[in-house]
Amino acid sequence: MLFAAGAAAGAINAIAGGGTLVSFPALLWLGRDPILANATNTLALCPGALAAMAAFRNDLAAVRRWMLLIVPPSLLGGLLGALLLLRTPERVFAALVPWLILFATALFATQGPIAAAMRRLHPARAPHRAHGAPPTTAWPGFLAFAFPVATYGGYFGAGIGIMLLAALGLAGFTDIHQMVGLRNFAGLCINGVAAAYFVARGAVVWPDALVMIVGQVVGGYGGARVARRLGRTFMRRAVVVIGVAMALSLLLGRWR
Repeated sequence: MLFAAGAAAGAINAIAGGGTLVSFPALLWLGRDPILANATNTLALCPGALAAMAAFRNDLAAVRRWMLLIVPPSLLGGLLGALLLLRTPERVFAALVPWLILFATALFATQGPIAAAMRRLHPARAPHRAHGAPPTTAWPGFLAFAFPVATYGGYFGAGIGIMLLAALGLAGFTDIHQMVGLRNFAGLCINGVAAAYFVARGAVVWPDALVMIVGQVVGGYGGARVARRLGRTFMRRAVVVIGVAMALSLLLGRWR
């Protein structure tokens, strides 16, 4: 089941994003402790994030200074979120999980309107900007939004992709390929530092993580073909349905 969930998450991330809303619930369905499941899922995401970032390496070449500026808030926020997670009582986090999943699902479902709003905010590429990148003087404004996003990412993680895209759009980016590349880079920093902390604290269930990593690699390369045939609309709807169903099942289970 974990291999299938990892493969499905890899395929979904390759075509639509939001694979966490499949892989994390799979760990919960198998009865894993929510905090350990979250830590394990964070580690399992790292290889896919590295591959996703590598796919946009040519687009990132023009924004290397922004890559350096993104590192501090991503690492510090990701580490802070990981610290908060392992200091959250198990019962408290278990109560938060359904609402976190619903929040992430809502972000995923509204990704299209948010992207459209960002395009309206920056309808045209300013002539002084190199390849659609804003000047680095916009970094303080980006930092004010990116650090809380990174903290949330280290704590839970689902939905940070669209949050990071929104932060980059507000900073003034207009090239979607650069934005996706920087989002993937920031996600790798956030998940990487959080995963390293979880490993150091012994919060990762290694058999689960290894199976899911292999599944994500297989899904990312082979399963993406099936996902493309099904189409982006189908994949997005499927992710939303899974997220809502999982959150409701957890809420009903708590209130029975």
